[in-house]
Amino acid sequence: MEKLSIKKYKIVKGLLTFALVLPLVYQSAFGQIKLGVGNSKSGTTTKDDKIALSYANPREFEIAEIEVTGLETYDKNAFISLSGLRVGDKIRIPSQTTSNAIKKLWDKGIIGNVALYISKIEGDKAYLVLELTERPRLTRIFLNGITKSQETDIKENLDLIKGKIVSDAILKNAELVVKNYFVDKGFLNTQVNIEQKKDTIISNGVLLNINVDKKSKVRINRITFDGNSELPDDKLRSKFKKTNEKLRFDVFQDGFRLMKKATPKNSWTFLTKSHEVTLDDIKGYFGESVNVNFFKSSKFKKDEFKEDKIKLISYYNSKGYRDARVISDSIFRADANDNEINIDLKIEEGNKYYFGDIQWSGNFVYSDDILNKVLGIKKGDIYDMELIQKKLTFNPNGEDISSLYMDYGYLFFSVNPVEVRINNDSIDVEMRIYEGDQARINKIIITGNDRTNDHVIRREIRTLPGQFFNRRLLIRTQRELSQLGYFDPEQIGINPIPNPSDGSVDIEYSLVERPSDQVELSGGWGGYYGFVGTVGLVFNNFSLKNITNFKTWKPLPVGDGQRLALRVQANGRIYQNYSLTFTEPWLGGKKPNSLTVGANRSVIRNTNYYTQQEYGSMVMNTISAGLGKRLKWPDDYFTMSNTLSYTHYIFDDFQSSGNNQIGFSTGTARNLKYNITIARNSVDSPMFPRSGSELSLSVDLTPPYSLFRDASYYNDPTPENLYGWVEYHKWMFDAKYYQKLFGNLVFSARAHLGFIGTYSDYAPTGPFDRFQMGGSGLSGANNWIVGYDLIALRGYEDNKVTPPGYGKILPPAYGLNGGVAYDKFVFELRYPVTMAAASTIYVLAFAEAGNNFHTLEEFDPFDNYRSIGFGARIFMPAFGLLGIDWGYGFDTLPFTNKTSGGQFHFSIGQQFR
Repeated sequence: MEKLSIKKYKIVKGLLTFALVLPLVYQSAFGQIKLGVGNSKSGTTTKDDKIALSYANPREFEIAEIEVTGLETYDKNAFISLSGLRVGDKIRIPSQTTSNAIKKLWDKGIIGNVALYISKIEGDKAYLVLELTERPRLTRIFLNGITKSQETDIKENLDLIKGKIVSDAILKNAELVVKNYFVDKGFLNTQVNIEQKKDTIISNGVLLNINVDKKSKVRINRITFDGNSELPDDKLRSKFKKTNEKLRFDVFQDGFRLMKKATPKNSWTFLTKSHEVTLDDIKGYFGESVNVNFFKSSKFKKDEFKEDKIKLISYYNSKGYRDARVISDSIFRADANDNEINIDLKIEEGNKYYFGDIQWSGNFVYSDDILNKVLGIKKGDIYDMELIQKKLTFNPNGEDISSLYMDYGYLFFSVNPVEVRINNDSIDVEMRIYEGDQARINKIIITGNDRTNDHVIRREIRTLPGQFFNRRLLIRTQRELSQLGYFDPEQIGINPIPNPSDGSVDIEYSLVERPSDQVELSGGWGGYYGFVGTVGLVFNNFSLKNITNFKTWKPLPVGDGQRLALRVQANGRIYQNYSLTFTEPWLGGKKPNSLTVGANRSVIRNTNYYTQQEYGSMVMNTISAGLGKRLKWPDDYFTMSNTLSYTHYIFDDFQSSGNNQIGFSTGTARNLKYNITIARNSVDSPMFPRSGSELSLSVDLTPPYSLFRDASYYNDPTPENLYGWVEYHKWMFDAKYYQKLFGNLVFSARAHLGFIGTYSDYAPTGPFDRFQMGGSGLSGANNWIVGYDLIALRGYEDNKVTPPGYGKILPPAYGLNGGVAYDKFVFELRYPVTMAAASTIYVLAFAEAGNNFHTLEEFDPFDNYRSIGFGARIFMPAFGLLGIDWGYGFDTLPFTNKTSGGQFHFSIGQQFR
């Protein structure tokens, strides 16, 4: 057979009948078939002898050979196999078979172009060529024009990994991901351009340069409403919590006022000839020093806009407009400004409805009257289905129908409010109740306690096997577990697992342990005593019984909920303090009766500053033991503790500063003291309370020695007569209240009062346990000597709000240092930054006032030193609570001629007062 030379012809494509078009669609979409025919060099054929091949005139060939070209990284035989074509097969060319072969290769998504050629024809044998073009593979991505943090966030969402095939769809999706990321943040004009660059290192690799031009954030110029005849525009705008108009100004003859365009006139003093101007106009008129606080952002974000529309309709529903809806919203550019938009919303308010008759069905346990009383909704009230749901399922401000049932075991209870009749503007509602059977608790399951023993957790659980299910006790248990401090309060999970077969329920408490031990490493200036370093270790989940079991040491034995605290303060030989405290919260393991024992030793030596020669000292030794218990009356949030302590002071030519702190330099003093404290604590979380209160009344009592002595005993004021046995009674009252305002913003109010006195008029009040006030309430060398109570007052220097000298050294005639009565009042706004297990961080703003009085006669609760400021608190399990505050004191202390002004304060540990 003569060998034919080949001249290539491309199959002509066109619109034919449906039967002929279908294979051509495959051809156009997935590749090409190119067929060549021509003249033989050895034979005598002419152009008239050429073979015409087309879909209208196909020809059958036997495949003699299949050659693959254009591949760089893939195996040729694999693609031949994928095509479905086999050497020796007889096929018609062109046909559905050739189209299918091209489609199969294209469908794999790794080929960018496919062409099928006949390179040679020998009789009825055809030599085929598959000409392929590989799609490039991704090697690296570069995001240009954005920050590192934005780059990290975007790469997490791009789904572009090294080695992935780069297709047009992949590039388009990447462009949309990047653009939508910035659109969601308010950059509506973001432009994204993706450039492909061949990787010269990796074969068939491509680099992607994603160039981002964010432009400026788009702000909201106007928000207008159409169709709202019952509720005014300004009220509707106020329900948009995150979608806000830009701030505007009104300029008057005597100044200007910052305001929203939508603000009604009756919110301001009406002045004529006012006109709206921009911030640039204000600065041009008043100068660049204009300072404006933007409390709300006017940046547009799509997701926030959707949320605000839902809130808007919820507000309408709460006012009785159950059918209210946003018919349409239009977002368009404000004039020619690309960075500002206007929003128009078309509202359909519908009719206003009121509650008609409220009927109950399916209730057998509680009567209609009881249910109506708990529901608290009467005929004629504004119709609000959201309020109904709150009163039925969970009412944060009181009792609800669900708790009424679930607190008495009706776990399977459900209620469904159904609108049964609409009569003009009234809607009758039927409450369809399914009470079910009471469920008893079968098992208590505890998970996640890797360090804490089960019995420590179980003794705090209020829901016990055999009891009826009780939702209120579940919530109380969650609080008690949070108060332990061993678990992350934000991750304490409660999962009731019903057993319908026997009507019981298992309750699973899932916990996440967090480090509870604390290390204190600090230093401070102790006045005359110089720099004082502190090392403290607190083990809050200690286990005394496992102290010999070294397998439980982490680094000390843990798991039994006991508390061991060790603390050392020193600056060399001048000052040294050692303390140890141990607490067993469940003495005997059966009841929450606590035992606390402690010991403390302090040594202070007088030393010549220049020669370092010692010439006097004071030694103070203290031991104490206390018992505490939980009370059941007035309620089980109350506790009572009783502590007996004994302190022995030994003074040996000890010279305290000013010689008016103690009143003598050589001698001994003894303090036998009984303390009783009654407290109530109902806060929901110890680190960041959002609700609840703390109340505490503490009384220190020494024996009333003066009642058994004649007044003449005190005529000889020797140290032994005055302080041989210290006498006083001391009263301390503390109250704290927490209330969530909205979101996570919490309001806190505190009041603190205290005074100290003796049992008879002729017995003097000694230097011991007096009050010092000012600053952080954590520092001061004087506290080491006679055990002052340090009261914080931000905005004033440490301990300077302390009579009689207020920081000045005065002669002994002025009296002993320290107050015998004080008061303090605090208001705070707190907002959490993070509530993670690793750390709790919140910021705060405060206003507080307090005073410290030298005598009881001087006490005046309205005569206070005032301050305001702001600060932050960081709680890390390993280091406890750390704080920083800046306060501004408004008042002038005695012996000074200026106001206190701004002060920074640092604190370590929980501040009690």
